[in-house]
Amino acid sequence: METGFLAAPLPCAVPGLARRCQLVSLPRPAPQPPRYCLSFTSAGLRPELAAVIAGIHQEEQGDWARTKAAVLERNALQARSASSGKRLELELRQRLQCLTTSQLQLLARGTSDERNAMAWLAVLKRIEIAADLTREVLMGKLSSLDPVLRRSDMAAFYEDCERDHPELTALAPSSQQKVRSALLQMLRDAGLLSGKAGKGGTLGTVQRPLLSSQVQELVASDDPALLAGFLLHAPAKPAKSRKPVASPEMASKPVAKPAVRSAAKPKAKAASKPAAKPKAAPKPAAKKAAPARRTKP
Repeated sequence: METGFLAAPLPCAVPGLARRCQLVSLPRPAPQPPRYCLSFTSAGLRPELAAVIAGIHQEEQGDWARTKAAVLERNALQARSASSGKRLELELRQRLQCLTTSQLQLLARGTSDERNAMAWLAVLKRIEIAADLTREVLMGKLSSLDPVLRRSDMAAFYEDCERDHPELTALAPSSQQKVRSALLQMLRDAGLLSGKAGKGGTLGTVQRPLLSSQVQELVASDDPALLAGFLLHAPAKPAKSRKPVASPEMASKPVAKPAVRSAAKPKAKAASKPAAKPKAAPKPAAKKAAPARRTKP
């Protein structure tokens, strides 16, 4: 906890004593997490209506003020009343303003699955409780090889959220139920939850939605952490090979080239070994002397 201090000491008005007041530490409250956006109950995922707004936004050259006026004047969202049309337009427009230009273009011109993905991406960037639910609960279910989502899982999640977000506890019970129902329906519309609620407290089965390569590239280039909202892991960065860095002294010296060894063996030098003496020719064998003849007396 951070503390603040009284900068200048104030003299105490006590007769006969010249003393000063000591510095007093003043505790400061810890920063609170940002409040959850809970206005999403006025509009579900609605990818088809989000695509309509994205298309008009392109027609109006990227001007959100003119986009708003055009949507309301044409009643492009087919609202039953002007008030409901304003609420629906405001909620969807605030989500789409979180998307990049490339993401808005894909939302307006992409396939049905790509529109769903971009509409859900806008929800993840705007509605923090939806991003927390996907990352902390759904991702954990798949990691633990238990894809069945239960009411107990959701109850534990909301209990943890209420500790840091008192705005959830401030809602009326009917509003709390509306928030939980809207979140579950958006998970189904985005393709992250399949099946209906059944007996035994089950709500459905967690699954990864099918994403095109273009969707994955747009999400990863925006923020790799957003891939967790689609139950995908961020790609690992390739390890860089470390090369030894030469010192400045070594860099200035020329590097000696290694000597090339020839395959032939080096000849022996004449001076290193004495020359061998030539062998003497073999002497001819001596002939045997003939026996001397005896002379008669």
